[in-house]
Order: sequence, then structure tokens, then C-alpha cells
Amino acid sequence: MITAQQLTKRYGGRRGKTAVADLSFTVRSGTVTGFLGPNGAGKSTTMRMILGLDAPTEGTATVDGTAYAAQPAPLTRVGALLEARSVHPGRTAFHHLMALALTHGIPRSRVEEVLELAGLTEVARHRVKGFSLGMGQRLGIAAALLGDPDTLILDEPVNGLDPEGVLWIRTLLKSLAAEGRTVFVSSHLMSEMALTADHLVIIGRGRLLAETTVADFVRDSGAGSVRVVTPDAQTLTELLRGPGTTVTATAPSTLDVRGTDAEHIGRTAAAHGIPLFELTSNASSLEEAFMALTHDSVEYGPSHLEGARA
Repeated sequence: MITAQQLTKRYGGRRGKTAVADLSFTVRSGTVTGFLGPNGAGKSTTMRMILGLDAPTEGTATVDGTAYAAQPAPLTRVGALLEARSVHPGRTAFHHLMALALTHGIPRSRVEEVLELAGLTEVARHRVKGFSLGMGQRLGIAAALLGDPDTLILDEPVNGLDPEGVLWIRTLLKSLAAEGRTVFVSSHLMSEMALTADHLVIIGRGRLLAETTVADFVRDSGAGSVRVVTPDAQTLTELLRGPGTTVTATAPSTLDVRGTDAEHIGRTAAAHGIPLFELTSNASSLEEAFMALTHDSVEYGPSHLEGARA
């Protein structure tokens, strides 16, 4: 289990940039927890603080109740992938993993095992400088798995992977969680997070926006829409419009309604004798729910781009 308590990271003193602000959350064992947020939200900084690479200005981060730096054999407790290309380019994949293994007394057989698991056996004796981005990601994941840890922290692990590789990492992460391990993974691919993650920790501008399950987040987001077909679209539009509810005509008799549900629309239409030919709820996707929650937290939104063009 990973526990963050009131994590804060400032650069340049109290008047400098605050990358993470008073952030608290828990990543539980036996689940894949997705770590989401716009660019610049503080995800990588948070992961670095959990791994002891950055010292928090305030607050604490522990893995199973212990700070990473205090773990007696960290590779066997926490496996991490933050930057897959942080490997000496002149080393082979095998020698890179062996160098890591020797620091913890991990046998050669385990090195060969994770190379096979990551699909790198055939290129194990090749120098890393010739690896593609996807192969580099696989090597980084192999290194994270080397100590057979109970906790995995992975930053954008599917970057550069082909469809087969994406399916592989998805299956791997879910199987590791099913074994009772803690899996904490960040990604910008909402469609992949929807298929992989059980729980979500979502941050924006360094602050917690949501900590919930994927299903509850999508259900409660209000980002879905209702398709309505009626011969009296104008009257129904006037009745439905209000704070938090938008109604858009997509065709002469067809409306797209957001901010309310089909039941309310049906009852409103019935109360005013408006016939409905269709009333269809379109559930929001994780991507739509995420965009709705974080639209005010993006580092470079449309207003920034308009200012830049000006």
C-alpha cells in the first residue's frame, strides 16, 4: 500500500513554483490504481517523492508504512519505471539487468526470467543504444519487475508500445494486482486506463481532484448526454435549459442534452404534453469524465493558445 499524506513540493522557496500542494491519497493492494492529471499536474513529481528522488517540502510518502529510502532491499519491495531511457547505451539489456541484480543478490535466473517476460530474450545481448522506444519501455518494465516486488510504480509505461505491447502490459498489470500487489500507474491514454485501472487518483495543478473507482467516476461525472427526438424540440429546449444543463439541437427534431438525466427529461416532457420519439442515454467515457473534471486545471488550454497566437 502506498500512502501520501499532505505532500507538498515547492521549488525556489515559498515564493517559487508549487508543483504539488497538500496532496493526500492511498493506493491499496490488490488493485491497479490509475494516476491521472493534465500535463504539469505534478504526477511525476509525486512519484519521485514516493521513491525518495525528490524530498517533499512538507508531508510524507510511504510504501507499506516505510519510506522508500528506509527499505532494506528496495528492489524487492518497490519496482519503478520513471524514465525508461535512463540506461547506459553501451550496455546490453542482459548486463543492465545483471548490474541491478548484483546490488541485491538477485540470481541470474531471475534476470533471464524477466527478459523472457518482457519479450526481450532474443535481443538480450544487444546494446541498448539500438533499442526502439518500445523495446526501451519493455526493458524498463523488466527492471521494475526484477526484484519480484509487492509494489509497482510506473510512469507512462505504454509509451512507444505497439498494440501487442499495450495488450501485454495491460494483462500483466491486472495479473499482478490479482496476486495482491500494489500497482500505481500513470498514463495519458484514457481508453487504456478505462480497460486497466480499478481505482483512480486524479490531480490538477498539484492538488487532489478525485480519488474514486473508475465506475463511480464515470457514473457521477455528468459528462454523458441524452439524445432526444421530439417534434416540439424548441419548447422542450426552453423547459430544460437552466444552470448546469445545456441543450443543443443536432437536427431539426433532435436534441443533445447534457447536465440532466433521461428520467428528468421524460417527466418534463410528460408534464407538458410533449411527445417523445426517442430518449436515449449515452454514458460518458472515462476520457469525457476526465476532461470535464480537469478542464480548469490544464497547463495549456485554449485560452493560453489564443494568447500565444495574439
